[in-house]
Amino acid sequence: MEDNEQRYQTDVPVGTTVQTVLERLNLSLGVLDRTDPPTFTVLNRDSRITIIRVKEVFETEEVVVPFEQQMVRNESLPEGETRLVQPGENGLQQITYRRLLENGKEVARTVFKIETIREPRPEIVMVGVQSPVTPLELPGSLVYLAGGNAWLIRENSANRYPIVTTGDLDGRIFTLSPDGKWLLYTRQSSTTNAINSLWVVNLTKEPPQPINLKVSNVVHYAEWVPGTSLTITYSTVEPRNAPPGWQANNDLYRLSFSPEGRILKNEKIIETNAGGIYGWWGTTFAWSPNGNTLAYARPDSVGLVNLKEQVFEPRFFLQPLETGGNWAWVPAIAWSADGYFIYTPTNSDTDPQFFSLSALSLESDLMVDVVKNTGMFANPIPQPNPQSFPQWVAYLQALFPTQSETSRYRLALMDRDGSDQRILFPPEGSIGLEPQRPVWSPSSSPQWIGVIYQGNLWLVEVPSGQTRQITSDGLIRRIDWK
Repeated sequence: MEDNEQRYQTDVPVGTTVQTVLERLNLSLGVLDRTDPPTFTVLNRDSRITIIRVKEVFETEEVVVPFEQQMVRNESLPEGETRLVQPGENGLQQITYRRLLENGKEVARTVFKIETIREPRPEIVMVGVQSPVTPLELPGSLVYLAGGNAWLIRENSANRYPIVTTGDLDGRIFTLSPDGKWLLYTRQSSTTNAINSLWVVNLTKEPPQPINLKVSNVVHYAEWVPGTSLTITYSTVEPRNAPPGWQANNDLYRLSFSPEGRILKNEKIIETNAGGIYGWWGTTFAWSPNGNTLAYARPDSVGLVNLKEQVFEPRFFLQPLETGGNWAWVPAIAWSADGYFIYTPTNSDTDPQFFSLSALSLESDLMVDVVKNTGMFANPIPQPNPQSFPQWVAYLQALFPTQSETSRYRLALMDRDGSDQRILFPPEGSIGLEPQRPVWSPSSSPQWIGVIYQGNLWLVEVPSGQTRQITSDGLIRRIDWK
C-alpha cells in the first residue's frame, strides 16, 4: 500500500476489502480522500492499494472591472458637440477560487464566489444631434428609463440629468414617490439565485446616492404608500429555471426607511399564498389615493385586501384567460382620484377574448362596463386631481380588439362615466402604441398625458389632443411624472 510516498505491506486473507486493510494498518481517510481501488473493493492476491490525499484550498484575488463608456444623444446640444456628464470609474471585484489538490498537486481550479467591492461607474458622454424637438417647460419631476439608466427632466425638457447610471435597471419597477422626490426602481441581479433587487434614490440630493433596500425578486408590484413618509409595499416571487422564470408568492410586505437609507421596518402583511387560478404568475396591488384601502388584481378576480384578517375579498370574478403560453393575464387596476371607483379591463364569461373597460363602484359594489371592446391592455389611468372637471380617465384602445394580445393601441380619453369618448394619439393610420401605462402631468394648466411612442417621449394635451415630442433618441422604456 502507498500513502503519500509511504509504503506499507501486510498479509491479509483473499477476499478482504480495502477498508479492512486500512483499519488493520490504522490508516484513516479524510472527508475528500479516496483510494485506488475504492474502499469497497475485494482484494485478490498481490493487490496494490494507493491512497490519494485530497485537499481543498481557497484563494482570493482582487480584479479591476473596467468602466464602460455610454454615448447619449441629446437634442439640446448643437450637433456634433460632446459634453462629459459623468466621468468613468473602474470597479473592483474579489474572486474566490476553489483549488483541489491531490497529493499536493493541483488538479482543479474553479471560481467559488465573486463579490463586488466597488461597482464600476460608466463614463457618460452626451452627443449633440440635430432634432426638430423644441424645448418645453414642464411641471414637477419627469423621470424616464433609457439604456438601463434613469434620467430626470426638471423645469424644461432640455434640462436632463442622469440619476442612476449603473446600466442595469430592468424596468419592472420604476415609480416616483407622491411628492416626486424619490424614485423606486429595480436592478438586474448578477447572481443566479435572484432575479433583481429593489432600490431607491433621492432626486433632490446632489449627487444622487442610490440606496439598496435589501429586497430581491420583485417582478409584479412595488409602490409608495400614499399619505406616508418613505414607506413602500411590495410583493415577491421565487426564482425558477422553468418559464416564466419564477413562482409567485402572492405575498405583501410593508417597508419603511429613513432619508439616510436605514431600514426602519420591513414586515410581512400578507402571507405567501396560492393566488387563485394561475396564481403561479402573480398578483398586483393598488393603494387608494388616501392610502387607506388596498385593491388587488389576479388572473381570476379583482377585489380588496382585508389587511386586518390578511385575506383577499373578491368584488368581481374574472374568466381566467387561457393564454396558451408561459404567462397569465392580470388586469391593470387604477383608483379614481376621489377613491370611489376602481377602473380595470374585464373579459366576458361567454368570450374570454372580449375585453371591456369597467368601473367597480365601492359604494354599490357593482361592476359596470364603461367602454366596450378596448382590448386586454386598456391600462386605465384616471386624472389625479379630484377637483378637476370633468374627471377624465385615460386608457388604451386596441387597434384590433379581437387580437388585443398582439395588437398595438391608441391613447383614448373619456369622462369618468364613459361619456365623451375620444381618440387622442397617434393619428388614424399611424403605427400604434405598444401596451404601457400612460402618466398624467402633476399640473392641470395645461394638463398633459405622457406616453412612449416608438421609443420616444410624447406629451398629449388634454382635452385638445395637441401633441409635443420631447425626445428623439428612441431608447425610452419607462416613464413616470409627479
